[in-house]
Amino acid sequence: MGFADYLGNEKIVTALRGMLRRGRVPHAMLFGGPRGVGKYTLAVQFAQAANCQRLADDACGECAACAAIGQLLNPAPLIERGLEERGANPDAATVERIPLLLQTHPDVTVAVPDPVRAKNPAARPVIRMGQLRAIQRAAYFKPQARRRVFIVDGADTMRYDFANVFLKVLEEPPESATLILLAPNPYALLTTIQSRCVRFFFAPVPAEKVEAALARRSDLKPAERKLAAQLSAGSLGAALTLDLEESGRLRREALRILEMGAAGRPLTALFAATQQLAKNEKESFEKLLELFYSLLSDLLELSHGPVSSALRNPDLQREIAALSSLASLDWILRATLAVDELQGRLRRNINRQLGLDNVALGLARN
Repeated sequence: MGFADYLGNEKIVTALRGMLRRGRVPHAMLFGGPRGVGKYTLAVQFAQAANCQRLADDACGECAACAAIGQLLNPAPLIERGLEERGANPDAATVERIPLLLQTHPDVTVAVPDPVRAKNPAARPVIRMGQLRAIQRAAYFKPQARRRVFIVDGADTMRYDFANVFLKVLEEPPESATLILLAPNPYALLTTIQSRCVRFFFAPVPAEKVEAALARRSDLKPAERKLAAQLSAGSLGAALTLDLEESGRLRREALRILEMGAAGRPLTALFAATQQLAKNEKESFEKLLELFYSLLSDLLELSHGPVSSALRNPDLQREIAALSSLASLDWILRATLAVDELQGRLRRNINRQLGLDNVALGLARN
């Protein structure tokens, strides 16, 4: 898989190819942007190109190095294998002693937020100290091919005190290694880490390109492809894994909570609705908050601005338009601030139910 197969953000691809062609590869890069827009895929493709045995600025996809590194494009079985090595219920010491690192080629290593266990995973996986120390040690080893590449997915989940370990590598960077940090919110990283990286910000992929990719890579019907592309918010990864039926159910539950708040329903009814939504353990807390953001964005668009042809929830346009007759601009602002407050508490591993109840209080506040 070469750069020509990559979807979207063409300018970033061109910049990376230019670095490889000139032999001026930075020691650290920061890929920021929404989840699912291709940050991880491009990082792995860069690692392939940096170690390809045939090409200088791309991956041939056929040589031994490209084939080995390409296995990282599907990290799920590698993560499962790594968790099995620890046992079913590892203690804290075992988690740090056996860090979760994905490696299919000696020169390319991937660290992902650690769920700790295959069954009953941690509520909010994070990058752990053991992973960072392992990268710190290995970064100075001589590469067997051309360049060592270390990819840290979800870099914004690392604790600030742990991040200082990583900072030491950036302050004294090895000449033959590149560290790539991936973060939906790069500003959550220490400013000292941000300043030592070449930063790239990934834009959402246009809906028509996502829809075209779905036509090639999924069995969805045309109407389903169009809806999935619109709901994905420019994320091909999200579109490919989207369960349209489940997504519709969750978004309607979130919309019902907004409707109850705008209509002044009693707090007991609101708490019952948030309790029902909080029970859904399949979706991350971040995803639940994104549902509220997307609905509030459409509500603001429909009630206080020109109607856009690109609503984030086009299948709920009629219901959101009905809600707009109840929601004042001040209420929409209060609702958004309530979700913002909860978003800011995610790093503290806040309880899902209590967090959503706090949003309900914000919605009901006079």
